[in-house]
Amino acid sequence: MPKTRSQSSRPQSATTTAPPLRRLINYGDKYRTQIWQATVCSILNKIFDLAPPALIGAAVDVVVQKENSLIGKLGITDVFWQLVVLTILSFIIWGLESVFEYAYARLWRNLAQTIQHDLRLDAYRHLQSLELAYFEDSSTGGLMSILSDDINQLERFLDVGANEILQVSATVIIIGGLFFISAPNVAWMTMLPMPFILWGAIAFQRLLAPKYAQVREKVSLLNGQLGNNLTGITTIKSFTAETYEIQRIAAQSDAYRQSNRRAIAISAAFIPLIRILILLGFTSILLYGGMEVVKGNLAVGTYSMLVFLTQRLLWPLTRLGDTMDLYQRAMASTNRVMNLLDTPIAMHSGNISLPVSQVKGELVLENVSFAYKGRFPVIQNLSIHIPAGNTVAIVGATGSGKSTLVKLLLRLYEIEDGTITLDGIDIKQLELSDLRKAIGLVSQDVFLFHGTVKENIAYGSFDATLPDIIAAAEIAEAHEFISKLPQGYDTIVGERGQKLSGGQQQRLALARAILKNPPILILDEATSAVDNETEAAIVRSLEKITQNRTTIAIAHRLSTIRNADCIYVMDGGKLVESGTHEQLLVQDGIYGMLWRVQSGLISS
Repeated sequence: MPKTRSQSSRPQSATTTAPPLRRLINYGDKYRTQIWQATVCSILNKIFDLAPPALIGAAVDVVVQKENSLIGKLGITDVFWQLVVLTILSFIIWGLESVFEYAYARLWRNLAQTIQHDLRLDAYRHLQSLELAYFEDSSTGGLMSILSDDINQLERFLDVGANEILQVSATVIIIGGLFFISAPNVAWMTMLPMPFILWGAIAFQRLLAPKYAQVREKVSLLNGQLGNNLTGITTIKSFTAETYEIQRIAAQSDAYRQSNRRAIAISAAFIPLIRILILLGFTSILLYGGMEVVKGNLAVGTYSMLVFLTQRLLWPLTRLGDTMDLYQRAMASTNRVMNLLDTPIAMHSGNISLPVSQVKGELVLENVSFAYKGRFPVIQNLSIHIPAGNTVAIVGATGSGKSTLVKLLLRLYEIEDGTITLDGIDIKQLELSDLRKAIGLVSQDVFLFHGTVKENIAYGSFDATLPDIIAAAEIAEAHEFISKLPQGYDTIVGERGQKLSGGQQQRLALARAILKNPPILILDEATSAVDNETEAAIVRSLEKITQNRTTIAIAHRLSTIRNADCIYVMDGGKLVESGTHEQLLVQDGIYGMLWRVQSGLISS
């Protein structure tokens, strides 16, 4: 009997109205320990990095003041030993600086790689959970841009930018504190440019944010166009449209370049403007502090330390331009990635488990209606009963809703009205994985992955042995042509199986479904791309594999389904005829007309 499992709840993600940095912080909460470790190492590295100017000031103090220096007042009066103490301290400080630089670099980079890895997997996992309608409204290239380029952009910021922001902040706090302790009468001059620098950083951030959002949008469009062109390269060549496509790519690439130029025009101005403010602070301490030394109000050693520290305080702020540039690019990418993660899952799995071994295969559709978004209904009030173990066929003109019906059975789309049940259970209540494991689909639009013949046949049945794979290929009438391939079952089929003919691709897809051995088999124009001889062989094979299995065959070639237990004829999304082949011929309706046309009894 089917058993009920508790449905796992998806973690709440950040709201789309939150700032990108807050959304990133919320996502990174589980990495809190690693972030704190990296942060502490960055700050300690900066503390030891700022110590050498203090040692220089102390050395000048020793040379000028001799036994009256600060170290001399601690009890070491000999100048030589005072310098030895400073030398030992230099070794310790430089050594610790190097240790913590190695530590923070390793921690930040590994953290960046970990978050990049996890975020890409989370985004892809969420993407796989979205319904097909989402992919119809989205560009494949745009989604690829999010999963690859945007996440890589975020990784670059975490790798370099986060540490840079921490070290600049630590520099301002540490040096500012030392200034006000050692020389409060001149410290204000050094700190005077700081508010203007911070104001400039915030102003540039606000200017850059929309610019980089445009950059990410343009590169997404460019990637989408490139992806479409590479997929359709055969069509481009056959219609000699190379020049036209080059012009289209050039236009998209130029739009990306121009959006980058607008961002660069702003970001490039940051460093020169900041440098002017830094110059004012540096020259002020140089001039005013020097005069204070001459007047005797400031020690020479302290003045030397202040000059060096002023440079160490203000000059790193020039890197804020690059850091802010990296930050804004990362935040624009963060918004796109988080928006993907925030996309609601419209189709949820049920909580009733129905293992494949327990599936009988009875399907019932009652008053089912469905329409694609913004379009007229494709299926209207459709009611069909498919007994377990029977073979039924569905025929009709193009656009009558046959292939859509297959997607509804697999819950690739959600029906709008009516119910579909499997063995008496509404498929909305079944776990999605159990429902789809019970159904084997051979589609007319065959998709083969870039890999070997063996891997493509075993797709979905990953633990299958080579003898099992060969047996499935033999039933699908594929073993003979596979054996003639250069590496047999280890031959690479190319992207989307482009190294194989349409008929060969279809036979591999059939072998894949046979190997899955599902209780329900759906053949959607499964022999449309094979020749008559191969079709006849496959039909003979299907007579074996459809025994004790519910089979739904959708076909234009009526000769392949004439032996079905029941044939359903659809027209305009509605069921208009049903019966066996002989019964439908007697009715002399749509099916009878199609049969006479295909049999050559009347001309089309």
